[in-house]
Amino acid sequence: MSTVQKPAGEAAADEARKFRNALGWFTTGVAVITSCADGGRPIGITVNSFSSVSLDPPLVLWCLDKKSDTLPLFEKAKHFTVNVLREEHREISSRLARKGDHSLEAIELLHTESGCPALKEALAHFECEVEARHDAGDHVIMIGRVLKFDHAEDGRPLLYHRGGYQMLPPVG
Repeated sequence: MSTVQKPAGEAAADEARKFRNALGWFTTGVAVITSCADGGRPIGITVNSFSSVSLDPPLVLWCLDKKSDTLPLFEKAKHFTVNVLREEHREISSRLARKGDHSLEAIELLHTESGCPALKEALAHFECEVEARHDAGDHVIMIGRVLKFDHAEDGRPLLYHRGGYQMLPPVG
């Protein structure tokens, strides 16, 4: 078993890569977090760090890298929407994961009461009010209180495992 140490320079980068590779064995779902930038322009960012926190009150979380170009926008946001992606959303996920490309143009959206758009074809939507932000190393943990949610009756989730997109095997 590897022990996380604090080596310097190149050794630190190698240790960080090993740690990231080990984390990659945990398969996650893929979500797009949407909100509105200054002036009401809809934006989105792909994350695989979405998780439930509490049922009562209904709380969820996701993590945002402090180096993200969207950090200033999400630091100001009072609301956000979590959109759980379908396996057909690979292209949307890849585009919104890239630095500088967070426009929701050409993506079908639903309007929500909070003003944060939702992706029309997502498997689930969670409209949230920002409950808290916590500093956590090189990320900010964003906790949202779920105000409204909805989900599809069928579909297959987009998954992320060992640095790439994966799909569930066919049922039956």
